[in-house]
Amino acid sequence: MNSHRNSQSTDTARDVANGLRIRPASRAVILSPDQHILLVRFEFPAGQRWALPGGGLDPGENHEMALRRELQEELGLEIADTGSHIWTREQHIAFPNGLWDGQREHIHLLLVDETFAVQPRLTWDELRAEYVHEIRWWSVEEIGKSSHLTFVPRYLHRHLLELIANGPPASPVDVEP
Repeated sequence: MNSHRNSQSTDTARDVANGLRIRPASRAVILSPDQHILLVRFEFPAGQRWALPGGGLDPGENHEMALRRELQEELGLEIADTGSHIWTREQHIAFPNGLWDGQREHIHLLLVDETFAVQPRLTWDELRAEYVHEIRWWSVEEIGKSSHLTFVPRYLHRHLLELIANGPPASPVDVEP
């Protein structure tokens, strides 16, 4: 845990030196045995994105705490174990609210026994205020055939195929170099 804190401190110092306001975030690849993944449709002024569920850390939270809270709010999913930290992703893009210049994500793998009905704890008005407009299960095959849509991370289909074929990596892989 201390090395994780030191890594976060180093990242924060680098961001300050670069003049960037980077939001730390946690997301999850929620994968069923029949290779379905749960994705969230965000509607931003810059366009629609299908992304992994999760979100930013609140003050005092670590990545695991934030992931548990976010999955409860967005999906109604209660988890004890946040799974393996398999991927990292950093993007530099101004947030619509003007508070952040980008986001640095820790992405965890959660294997579920089956697809489940999503029952968010937040209301749809609250979710829409966070740009969330739809949540649904996708087959990995559907993602591969949906080249007209934008998925986040950018090469989600390729990363999922690699994850399914090889299992979780020994250490987190940067999926947005």
